[in-house]
Amino acid sequence: MKEKNHKILPRHPIVVVLGHVDHGKTTILDFIRKTKIAEKEAGGITQHIGAYEINYQGKKITFIDTPGHEAFSAMRSRGAKVADIAILVVAADEGVKPQTKEAIEHIKKWGLSFLVALNKIDKPQSQPQKVKNELAKEGVIVEELGGDVPCVEVSGKTGQGIDNLLEMILLLGEMAQLKGDISSPAQGVVIEAYLDEKRGPTATLLVRDGVLKEGEIIATRSTFGKIKRIESFQGERLKEVFPSSPCVVIGFEEVPQVGEKFKVFKTQEEAFQYIEKKEKKEEERREVLYLEKGKKVLNLILKADVKGSLEAIENVLKSLPQEKVVLRVLKSEVGEVSERDIQLALTSKAKILNFRTKLKKPIQVLAERRGVVIQSFDVIYDLAQKVRVLMEEVLGEEKVKKELGKLEVLAVFKTEKPRQIIGGRVIEGEIEKGAMVNVLRKEEIVGKGKIINLQKDKRDVEKVKEGNECGILYEGDVKIKEGDILEIYIYQKIKPTI
Repeated sequence: MKEKNHKILPRHPIVVVLGHVDHGKTTILDFIRKTKIAEKEAGGITQHIGAYEINYQGKKITFIDTPGHEAFSAMRSRGAKVADIAILVVAADEGVKPQTKEAIEHIKKWGLSFLVALNKIDKPQSQPQKVKNELAKEGVIVEELGGDVPCVEVSGKTGQGIDNLLEMILLLGEMAQLKGDISSPAQGVVIEAYLDEKRGPTATLLVRDGVLKEGEIIATRSTFGKIKRIESFQGERLKEVFPSSPCVVIGFEEVPQVGEKFKVFKTQEEAFQYIEKKEKKEEERREVLYLEKGKKVLNLILKADVKGSLEAIENVLKSLPQEKVVLRVLKSEVGEVSERDIQLALTSKAKILNFRTKLKKPIQVLAERRGVVIQSFDVIYDLAQKVRVLMEEVLGEEKVKKELGKLEVLAVFKTEKPRQIIGGRVIEGEIEKGAMVNVLRKEEIVGKGKIINLQKDKRDVEKVKEGNECGILYEGDVKIKEGDILEIYIYQKIKPTI
């Protein structure tokens, strides 16, 4: 098709909010949602659908409401162009934290236009200037310090600076000259997906190009279907959706994967050809099982509120090092923990990770009675940290040999099998009561034993350092002779890290 036949129109910005856990990403989004969406409309938002749209000064902005940058990474990992602008949220009273650095890396890697929101500016202990300097060390130089990154001081709690934030988003959007082609078949990204018991597979889509219409045939790489119904994020029925707008679509044959691109096709045959073949799955499963041979395994059952949360969790778990312990997800699904989950956990010795779903009392009691561990979380970062701990518990404690020192045997005073009383001088390091002994004769180990008691100047002691003479009550499998060298060592129990 020639360029002149394309109908290119301006579109509004799509925004994602990133930053460290507890720095107020959700608080900012909640304040915007509650104050910038009309009450009658906001009343229609009954569930987390992953995205919503606001009107500000007569212009629209779409916000992607993900559980964190982990979920956004899952979308990006599938090659989807999702957001146009990122808001990097940093708490003005805490500054740059580990996940702040991760978010900065993601923003740079994705090439996103972004601005900094210094949140919690209303707190007395906030230090905005200090935080700006910390950001500069990470390569984020705000305009005030001569850089090109806009910075807005806000409070998600009081609403201070939120209008300035929205104005800056609109300004960045105008500078980017965002466009959408409404003459091409609709395409975009799956933002959220879950199985509705009454309505079937349900997905939140973000339209990037084209106009999505009810009745069209749609497909992702994992599934396809005919659109039965389109709804706005407030639950209102729509006949069509334009670029940059989110919508809820019902009609997929199966629940699509978060982050997949979707496209509209003329026929079901074309849509079906777009779906990736699934033959590789069994081969991949065998590969995983092969990797687990000779390694310790931690079995997990994942339950979450929505598909997007599961995607984000699985993405984070994949990033955990598995050289020592392999993570095996036996089950990953949306919904509350059930009796079947407990039974599976019992037979497979799995841990149940429950994310943002209600844990019913009877299920909790049943799990406790059967000795099944259920861990509940609201933050993905906390879940990942707990999985690390569980992996370390699977490894257990390791015994590590620690060399203490060496002793030269100067005299043998008494021998009563299997014990001897000897005298010697510590020639290296230090020795201690209760330590293990290697007996060296002509540089070869001829026997092993243990220090039962230790004396210095005819007094019982716990340790003797280099250069000092001492008496030892030794017990072992070989008789020590004058001139032997004793290597003294202990075994320490350490908790291995992942």
